[in-house]
Amino acid sequence: MYLKYGNCFISHECLYPADRRVSVKCSRKMGDSEQEIKSLSAEVEGLKNPQNLSPSPRLEQLRDENAKLKYRLNVLKREERTVHCGKSMTNILHRLEEIFCEAIRAAYPELEDPPLSVASSQQPRFGEYQCNSAMAIAQILKAKGVKTNPREIAQKIVQNLSDNEVILKTEIAGPGFINVYLKRPFVSKLMSNLLINGVQPPPLPKKRVVVDFSSPNIAKEMHVGHLRSTIIGESMSRLFEFLATMLNHVGDWGTQFGMLIAHLQDKFPDYLTSCPPIGDLQAFYKESKKRFDEEEDFKKRAYKCVVRLQSKEPEFIKAWNLICDVSRKEGLQLPGHYAHREGRVVLPGNMTKVVKEFDERGLSEMDEGRKIVFVPGQPIPLTIVKSDGGYTYDTSDLAALRQRLFDEKADMIIYVTDSGQGTHFQVVFAAAQLIGWYDPQVTRVEHAGFGVVLGEDKLMDLLDEGLKRCMDKLKEKERDKVLTPEELTKAQRSVAFGCIKYADLSHNRSNDYVFAFDKMLDDRGNTAAYLLYAFTRIRSIGRLANIDEAALKKAAQTTEVLVEHEAEWELGKVILRFPEILQKILDSLMLHTLCDYLYELATTFTDFYDSCYCVEKDRQTGKVVKVNMSRILLCEATAAIMAKCFDILGINPVTRINHSRSHAKLTGLKINKYPQRYYIQAGRQKKTVDSIMNISCEGPCFY
Repeated sequence: MYLKYGNCFISHECLYPADRRVSVKCSRKMGDSEQEIKSLSAEVEGLKNPQNLSPSPRLEQLRDENAKLKYRLNVLKREERTVHCGKSMTNILHRLEEIFCEAIRAAYPELEDPPLSVASSQQPRFGEYQCNSAMAIAQILKAKGVKTNPREIAQKIVQNLSDNEVILKTEIAGPGFINVYLKRPFVSKLMSNLLINGVQPPPLPKKRVVVDFSSPNIAKEMHVGHLRSTIIGESMSRLFEFLATMLNHVGDWGTQFGMLIAHLQDKFPDYLTSCPPIGDLQAFYKESKKRFDEEEDFKKRAYKCVVRLQSKEPEFIKAWNLICDVSRKEGLQLPGHYAHREGRVVLPGNMTKVVKEFDERGLSEMDEGRKIVFVPGQPIPLTIVKSDGGYTYDTSDLAALRQRLFDEKADMIIYVTDSGQGTHFQVVFAAAQLIGWYDPQVTRVEHAGFGVVLGEDKLMDLLDEGLKRCMDKLKEKERDKVLTPEELTKAQRSVAFGCIKYADLSHNRSNDYVFAFDKMLDDRGNTAAYLLYAFTRIRSIGRLANIDEAALKKAAQTTEVLVEHEAEWELGKVILRFPEILQKILDSLMLHTLCDYLYELATTFTDFYDSCYCVEKDRQTGKVVKVNMSRILLCEATAAIMAKCFDILGINPVTRINHSRSHAKLTGLKINKYPQRYYIQAGRQKKTVDSIMNISCEGPCFY
């Protein structure tokens, strides 16, 4: 759970699923080891001091002790990471890393920190995973004067592999690659755990995370750039919410508020006692901006209003609150309603403390009336106080960062803004490190920049156009004749906003992309329309077999999920890669990785469904003759993972958009996919269609 302050999430510190007693024990051991390492390191450094050059037999002993302690600390950290209860999803890649780490250390105990490289195999004929450490170890040994063949190293690693529940066999290929093949009972067991426990986060250490996103200028109309920050930041927040907790911040007291307050004082002089009837904040802002540009006296008064607002004078605070209230009311139309929570503002008192701290450390200097901070190695200085005494974005961002580090005690802070602000954040982060606020080796502070959206501008116009086009498409398919007005509106919003979000998230966030409705609403390829349809169709399979939720839960407890057919095996492996995908996104903050995985899962399921029957029906009566419960459970596991992916992406699937009316009900339905063409088949019936939207099946369908 988390508390919401406008565009802010305030976190509660939490542990990932873990056995508390073991976790506390590991943490205590780690603390003791770290303290001993610090003590020994200090003694080693003292012995290295030029003033104490006399030979000491203790020096080498201390170095050995230090190396051993570092090794023990790394082991304890891995133990803390992997301690988890049975409900966590196993990250197979991490489990293999642990197995190979032990084998490498057993094979080469003389290496202090041997390289470890395990990755998913790109081709099934080379197994499911590969360990590629042998070549790197060969280079290290060569540098030590030991010549050896990488294949020999690989063989030695394999010989030191302990018996485990994961690996069926290994093969050494090429110059020293170790191909790894998984045990099918292991995969089957993990599938059963998934079905019994639901989709759970993988075991990870506790983290307190701050995500700063969706920072619209509250006094101005939101544009499409805010859409990217909101969509990307919201999805990151959902990911961290699934894995941890968070806080999110937005807000500033800048020049635009000075203009608005000065204009408010002139137009509604009684605003302190009577709520001003501001019907259109955009028009009100344009009026103030025009006066700011054309009237010198008004400009000076606007600047003074900023200073008095930052000094927290009551009447100016009230004026600011009034403007924020109007902005929030206008902003509630954004899809998801997540970009308009009560904003957390960096208070002027915090900014004053920041300026004082830089002054006391001798890191600030005066430059033409303003106070600046030059960070060595950075291209531009930070302005922390303007010549009129007011604060800047630099000041507020430094204050916000300090607040998150010291008050919120964040372990990770992510800023989601356009890439154009990259240099600004680079300098802010460098200044924070210069003054000693955080160590980048301990605390992760990162700017997750994104490219611009090309071709469009005003946000609300775009969203309205998306809703209109989606409704037109639904009516074109006569969905308005089978859905209630409420269902139709729900379908319209779900599809329109889902397609807009997915089109953004499926692109590498670092790149620019063109906002194109036709591509977003396309139901072919890697789009939300295709994936939402696939999800709804998968969910309908159990209903077609007359299997309710209670029967599925019972089957998950009693039925083994078989992965004997090659298509079953491939689908099972893709499903169980979900924790690896989450870890990859956690490391890179690239959400298109999740979209690619979701599309791969959907297409792999299609191949499975084409190759493996799940439900057999009598062709004459349509009655269910046979149900392969193991495969029904595979369908359920696929749908569960897809549902969690949609949840992280902020997309809401609709369980009912159309029920088949005039089309014949097909039994044993199959949908086969070719580039830009589809055909549906049941027995001897076969029909080719251009679009998934033209496919109708028994039970709920997406389009």
